[in-house]
Amino acid sequence: MIRVRVPGDKSISHRAALIAPLASSPSVVRGLSDGVDVRTSVRAMRRLGAAVECEEEESGLTIRCAGGGLDVASAPRLDCGNSGTTARLLAGILAGSGVAAVLDGDASLRSRPMRRVIYPLQAMGARIEYDGEPGRLPVRLRGRATGTLRTLRHRGRVASAQVKSAVLLAGVLGRVRVEISEPSLSRDHTERMLAEMGVPLAFDPGRTGAGEVRFDPSGWEGALGGLRMTVPGDPSSAAFLIGASLLGGRTVRVADVAANPGRIGFLSVLEEMGAGVDRDPAPAEGGEPRETWTVHPPDDLRAFSIGGDLIPRVIDEIPLLAVLAARARGRSEIRDAAELRVKESDRLAVLARTLGKLGVAVEEKSDGLAIRGRRAGRLQGDVETRGDHRIAMAFGVLDAAGDADLRIDDRACADVSYPDFWDALEPFRDVPRPRSSPRTGRVIAVDGPAASGKSSTARRVARRLGFVHVNSGLLYRAITWWALDRGIAEDEPSIAARVPGLDVDLVPADDGFEVSVAGTRPGPGLESAEVTARVSAVSALPAVRDVVLDRLRRAGRRHEIVCEGRDIGTAVFPDAELKVFLVADVGERARRRLHQRAVPFTDDDMERETRRIEARDRLDRSRPLSPLRQASDAIEIDTTSMSQDDVVDAILELAASAFR
Repeated sequence: MIRVRVPGDKSISHRAALIAPLASSPSVVRGLSDGVDVRTSVRAMRRLGAAVECEEEESGLTIRCAGGGLDVASAPRLDCGNSGTTARLLAGILAGSGVAAVLDGDASLRSRPMRRVIYPLQAMGARIEYDGEPGRLPVRLRGRATGTLRTLRHRGRVASAQVKSAVLLAGVLGRVRVEISEPSLSRDHTERMLAEMGVPLAFDPGRTGAGEVRFDPSGWEGALGGLRMTVPGDPSSAAFLIGASLLGGRTVRVADVAANPGRIGFLSVLEEMGAGVDRDPAPAEGGEPRETWTVHPPDDLRAFSIGGDLIPRVIDEIPLLAVLAARARGRSEIRDAAELRVKESDRLAVLARTLGKLGVAVEEKSDGLAIRGRRAGRLQGDVETRGDHRIAMAFGVLDAAGDADLRIDDRACADVSYPDFWDALEPFRDVPRPRSSPRTGRVIAVDGPAASGKSSTARRVARRLGFVHVNSGLLYRAITWWALDRGIAEDEPSIAARVPGLDVDLVPADDGFEVSVAGTRPGPGLESAEVTARVSAVSALPAVRDVVLDRLRRAGRRHEIVCEGRDIGTAVFPDAELKVFLVADVGERARRRLHQRAVPFTDDDMERETRRIEARDRLDRSRPLSPLRQASDAIEIDTTSMSQDDVVDAILELAASAFR
């Protein structure tokens, strides 16, 4: 038997991060999911002036909220990243609080529908405008000029916990009556949490009646009590490990999992497939039931058929169920799941296309899939995740079986919900992967002076190997940008006092990672002339380096990466499997830097740029902490007369030898 624990439930963690800071008294919530999306919610509340402290502990994130709600001086722009939950629940919070702000997100989130949550909030009187494409982010909340929100009786055409939560939060914070009914039951974490904090809600926690919830503020003083709880394990995360156990024919025991009836419909599907499921209840906490599950695999997985009211209770697990169906006996059918077309990707299309490429018979329908299991034969091929964590995890489960060999293009996107997923999957793998170091992943360290070709080369090497590209300089630039933006002097005492608690991190993106600092993704601002002029001095400060090294090593523990910078092989990853040190003539480096700017340049420009790079080299080589130098076991490549293709090919040859 394999015994596991999974990270804190993502849905509950989101709500704790967004609702606990609204309480009038202190809150402490432990065990939150450490995923990127939940951290996005924490950042957003900080941007809104909420007093929230966030710490990393062994069990997950712990947040401590002083109480007192929001304190917004001006209308902030809130970056919701790739998190639809963050954007939609924040819309309700802002509408109910009368706070002006702009909600935005990455390209994927901007493509997802917002109208169904914005429309009922507008019907309540919230002043919300689309700043770009109608029905999509970004949206601007103007705050309330006069008066209060209006009472709303909302009849949802589809069951949506996010829409329901946004309307409820607007009603509670605006202290107006709301009634919500849905055609079927959606998850009720928001109701349970608000009720635990003293809000007078009428709903059915037993999940036996219709999907209805009512809030009536009559006689309620309006203060939310502090929230104190430990978040139970995420059932969706557990589902993927259970799926791996079923494909591998091994029993698994998952301790302390959230057992909310609206979240565990997949257990009944697994039983339909022949699995044995033992459920041992534990005391509820924070209004949420919890259980320990022991799941026994059948001799053969059987096909299943799902649709109707069950779909909202299995919506996040459908990618997993689809890959299990690929190895089940018979024809499985998924109906009434059109909602999957507007998730992080069009999950129905991605599942159908990918399973089909692997040789599984799949019929794609407007609202689902029909999958005929292929019980024999090796499944091999490439998996294009489209940056969708559920897709990556589902095909990771399939790959863990001994009869599959899949190349997943973006393993890093699993960080959104389960940062240590690939580690957790290893015990279920039919043939464990050999590890050459205690880290989860493998590291190629690419060092060298400015303009030696590190970034472009490292990015292409990562893409060719299926690794993740990490540019260490972005973290240093992000901290420099933040200091400039806040008017903080770059001397050591000024920055050292504030950097240790700075919210700066690498967040998964289409091509490796982007950087978020203090709740903002600076984007092109990282390359400004002001940042470039000051980044070397800021990066030499010990407090800054401690923060950056922590973030880089976290990425190295979780992923197979190509990391580039100026001390990667000497200070950050001294045990990297492959170290490369790129060099080039200073004149060639000046020419490359000017070409990057895509504008004509003169001989005088070349001379000035050469002097700038020489000065930068002197500063980098003479700084007292981790100066630029070549590691003793690094392989030097002089790129002066080499094309980029030649450099990439040379590193790939070295990698083939290093990883044999």
